[in-house]
Amino acid sequence: MLFKTHSIHTHFHNSLVNPKINFQIKSISSLKVVWRRDQKLDFAIEKDKRYKVCARVVKEVLNEPGQVIPLRYLEKRRERLRLNFRVKTFINQNPGLFDTYYDKIKPKSEPVLFLRVSDRLRNFLEEEKGIQLENEGFIVTKLCKLLMMAKDKVLSADKLVHVKREFGLPNDFLVNLVPKYPHYFRLIGCPGEGKSFLELVEWNPELAKSVLEQRAEEESRLTGIRVRPNFNYKLPPGFFLRKEMREWVRDWLELDYISPYADVSHLDQASPEMEKRTVGVFHELLSLSLFKRIPVPILGKFSEEYRFSNQFSSVFTRHSGIFYMSLKGGIKTAMLREAYKDSELMDRDPLHKIKDRFVQLLEEGWKERAEQLKSKREVMVKNTEMMTITKWDLDEQESSEQSTGQKLDK
Repeated sequence: MLFKTHSIHTHFHNSLVNPKINFQIKSISSLKVVWRRDQKLDFAIEKDKRYKVCARVVKEVLNEPGQVIPLRYLEKRRERLRLNFRVKTFINQNPGLFDTYYDKIKPKSEPVLFLRVSDRLRNFLEEEKGIQLENEGFIVTKLCKLLMMAKDKVLSADKLVHVKREFGLPNDFLVNLVPKYPHYFRLIGCPGEGKSFLELVEWNPELAKSVLEQRAEEESRLTGIRVRPNFNYKLPPGFFLRKEMREWVRDWLELDYISPYADVSHLDQASPEMEKRTVGVFHELLSLSLFKRIPVPILGKFSEEYRFSNQFSSVFTRHSGIFYMSLKGGIKTAMLREAYKDSELMDRDPLHKIKDRFVQLLEEGWKERAEQLKSKREVMVKNTEMMTITKWDLDEQESSEQSTGQKLDK
């Protein structure tokens, strides 16, 4: 049967001509690649900035008892929420998220301004539940895959709660989703105490296939030619590799693909094969994520479970044809290049509908505010014109009276 290497797009593609690999064992840590900024991928993060700020504030209010909070309490949390202006300004700029009202914090205290979830936001939250229910099987598959890649097929429940937004997991997935699938999941301990774990009960071989393996199988089916799974490698304009690094990547790409679901306990952590497996895990994690990007510190929380080295973040610059590490917002964010075209996310997760609907809710509020500001400006202009006309009439009247008076004097 014919054998075909999966497509590898790179500026040194033509050098991948020798099927015999003379892989020189070099210290991976000595292979340096200079980080270069990718403006288009940075913009993908920048344009989501307003949406993310709104999502953080909404989450903060939803976590409060009764989903209400005194405005001054929220004001004290501005730094943690990374809100660069006063909460009252935020409310005015984003109408439709919250209603404001006065109430007492204590029975004998003076009434203060409170925030509560608006009817419009509450309707969105119901839509969110509907989208999650519609995609429940997809969410269960994600959760299984996260566990299947982990050492001992176990992950900290508290860590999973921390990354639920990154993967589109429901807020209450440990309480309402996990118990519905006892043949897949076992929850050990009590979440929130730091000693709670989610364990995989049943291994499903159909789920133990990475995005790259599925892609290769599909191409094999369509072409009738056996395709070997490998990474799409494409350096954007302005990115260059030194000759030594270019040759290393060429030979490294020719190594057999190692599935992120395979047992690699026998591999040396510093070996090129382990590097291949690590890149495969990052590729799969980013593919499973909602926006095909995850902050590097969040990935670092799972170093032990996924067998990442202490210097794991260097993988993202060393393999800059596969990943991009953005420094936007002062946070390192790993991004999957193939998921984006310029600054647009092309590989859209089904749960992305939730973000689309939330952005629509925000835009409705922004449009209403723009119309209100436009109306106010029109009223101000009209009032100014009326004042000008009135003043002109008074001046005319005064001038006429003076003229009449002068005639009478004569």
